[in-house]
Amino acid sequence: MKLEVSLSPALYPFRTIDAHHTTVAVDILRATTAVCAAFHAGCECVVPLDSLEALPQYKKLGYALAAERNGSKVQGAEYGNSPTEYLRHDMHGIRLAYSTTNGTVSMLRAADADLALVGAFANLSALADRLRAENMDVVVLCSGWKNDFCLEDTLFAGALIERLGADPCGDAAHMALTLWRLAAGNPYDYCRLASHVRRLQALGAADDIPFAFQIDTCPVVPILKDGKLSL
Repeated sequence: MKLEVSLSPALYPFRTIDAHHTTVAVDILRATTAVCAAFHAGCECVVPLDSLEALPQYKKLGYALAAERNGSKVQGAEYGNSPTEYLRHDMHGIRLAYSTTNGTVSMLRAADADLALVGAFANLSALADRLRAENMDVVVLCSGWKNDFCLEDTLFAGALIERLGADPCGDAAHMALTLWRLAAGNPYDYCRLASHVRRLQALGAADDIPFAFQIDTCPVVPILKDGKLSL
């Protein structure tokens, strides 16, 4: 199994693995961690959206609205982008229409793969088991920050390469694996000075940061099909 890493959505169209493959969308801080948390709390389905304009029509269809921009919950949304918030609620029977700054963009970009999955440290083992069962080459699509590189998503890609024993394809994958081997003992501490960590701390979302680096807290594997995430 080969594994390639796209360091941002802007680089995803230039991947070399383009034939039969799985794409894993990842946004550790916080969208893919939050999606795993929502499903772990019982959420029925999640519709990822790349703009806020579509939210009202989903509200009319009975969806709860979850939306975030630049780290803050959007006015009028019932939920934001906090994994710890979702875990404090009983989400059974709830369908979410969900739009974030970076993560939902990557989820939608992943849709052209043969299989599109959501990944985070929160579901690392369950995700690795699913990828082994599918036995396709893998592209990890890092959400980054507004098409720029971010450290935490890249560390996750390295962790997944190591967990799978995959063949790193390209310099980004080799870099991700090297970084993970440096950080594996304490990835949260390794990322303390990362830009997204500091951004969320300034916004008062400090509880979400250490949670997002914990492994296997939400052992679910959301799958994107026909524009909708489900289990």
